[in-house]
Amino acid sequence: MTQLDILAFGVHPDDVELGCSGTLLTAMAEGKKVGIVDITRGELGTRGSADIRDQEAAAAARILGIDVRENLRLADGFFQNDEASLRKVITVIRTYRPRILLANSLEDRHPDHGRSGKLVADAAFLAGLRKIETVSDGQPQEVWKPSYVFHYIQDRFIEPSFVVDITAHMDRKIESILAYGTQFFNPNPDSDEPQTYISTPQFLETIKARALMLGKRIGVGFGEGFCTQKTLGVSGFNAFIQQIT
Repeated sequence: MTQLDILAFGVHPDDVELGCSGTLLTAMAEGKKVGIVDITRGELGTRGSADIRDQEAAAAARILGIDVRENLRLADGFFQNDEASLRKVITVIRTYRPRILLANSLEDRHPDHGRSGKLVADAAFLAGLRKIETVSDGQPQEVWKPSYVFHYIQDRFIEPSFVVDITAHMDRKIESILAYGTQFFNPNPDSDEPQTYISTPQFLETIKARALMLGKRIGVGFGEGFCTQKTLGVSGFNAFIQQIT
């Protein structure tokens, strides 16, 4: 298996595209290897179906050009932060051995988001414990503890711990989101799908406005924000982006 630098988890297909795909594109432009793990197939979504969302996720992965995408197929809406779920996440962390995990927000409008964010954070810690044994392809896995878990901001605004400049990749981020044709605004007059919270044209405008607002706060065009419960360190002041005052 390819070792990844960054592994992004989303509880539903399209969460990563909405929350942190610009950051993944930025990392790949720097030569990093990145992957996405969807925890559920989003089968409870009002629009589309699990099979269609599988196809949309694959299309979005091609647009982003990521190294790997998997789906853990836990139950949408009903998965729990229990031993069975934790072992699945631990196994995939030990498989790809990333330094950085990106995960759902710890608190958000959709209850799955917070539960998923805590599940990934807990699994990141437990993946480093030698007495927890996991197997992949019939072989015992070595322990692996990622250095960082960062939670991307989703529907509800949370003050970020830091913001990533995604200006060069904003258009491709939007392109990856639009790969989910059943979920977001589609002007097809023949569609009989019901209107939802995320299917209006205004919803996509809020995604762009959020990125614009976060970018403005660090003096760039567009940004994505992340929260961390771990103190961050820098090797020198050159690590900081000049901010507009």
